[in-house]
Amino acid sequence: MKRLRVLVLMHPDLMPPASREGYTEKEAHAWKTEFDVVTTLRESRHDVRAIGVQHELKPIRDEVRHWQPDVVFNLLEQFHGETMYDQNVASYLELLRVPYTGCNPRGLMLARGKALSKKLLAYHRIPAPAFAVFPMGRKVVRPKRLAFPLIVKSVSEDASIGIAQASVVDTDEKLAERVGFVHERVGTDAIAEEYIEGREIYVGVLGNSRMQVLPVWELEFGEMRQGEVRIATERVKHDPEYQERRGILQGPAEDLPPELATRIQQTAKRICRTLEVDGYARVDFRLSHDGVPYFLEANPNPDIARSEEFAEAALHAGITYPQMLNRILQLGISRAHGGA
Repeated sequence: MKRLRVLVLMHPDLMPPASREGYTEKEAHAWKTEFDVVTTLRESRHDVRAIGVQHELKPIRDEVRHWQPDVVFNLLEQFHGETMYDQNVASYLELLRVPYTGCNPRGLMLARGKALSKKLLAYHRIPAPAFAVFPMGRKVVRPKRLAFPLIVKSVSEDASIGIAQASVVDTDEKLAERVGFVHERVGTDAIAEEYIEGREIYVGVLGNSRMQVLPVWELEFGEMRQGEVRIATERVKHDPEYQERRGILQGPAEDLPPELATRIQQTAKRICRTLEVDGYARVDFRLSHDGVPYFLEANPNPDIARSEEFAEAALHAGITYPQMLNRILQLGISRAHGGA
């Protein structure tokens, strides 16, 4: 791939240092993706500039106008502190007519809304847990069709924000308490889904109109205490010390019949096409004990640090980390020029 001018957008607090030397794994965890992307692109001989963006779009406009990057590598997951505003940054990049990596604004909007995405996929008969949305400021009344146990989440936040063992509830009192927690602490509407006992399965998808599906990946929960449920809580996903202490691992999903693995991969591809997700994405499933992959959520622009499941699944498929990042760059450029 030829040398490119790459403008990397990220949250100002996540601007990485020049080296990880002297930082513990816990200290580096917050900015490991930004560090891995910037350093790897530079090692690939690209000319890279990283800027922090949080409350103003002007820095993007100024860099695009004066530096004229070949492509923008978009690592922003929010704007003004709002996750749902990330689609507006992608829209702004489209208005500037500059190629950018990751998902388009339509796909971001459809996938970020957990309730909307499930409604769209239900039309295509893709299995998903039964659910109900509980808006802020309204009394919590559980529909009779919604049976316990339930897991309560934010309707729009990702990265397991607000999810803990207490998120799985089995009474109306606990449901109201946890919905109130999401409303007050996370600051969004809440969604309560049927809790599916089973395996936590992830599938990475790379591409625009032509999609490459990565190997089926699984989150192994390690040692669980009595009474705990196997869910991807904030600590399970983002606390390195907790992960090491509990033996939490992720890797290829073993013992899956080939036809089931293929069905899960094809379903992930159908989901991305239905939700108009492109670039790169991770689709999360709950695989029930009777072999049904229940759709949980689609994650456009997932974490692509070297140690995260997307990059490791790509490596398992024979795609090195530099190759993966360069492929993501090329997908952004190709989309801007009407390519696949």
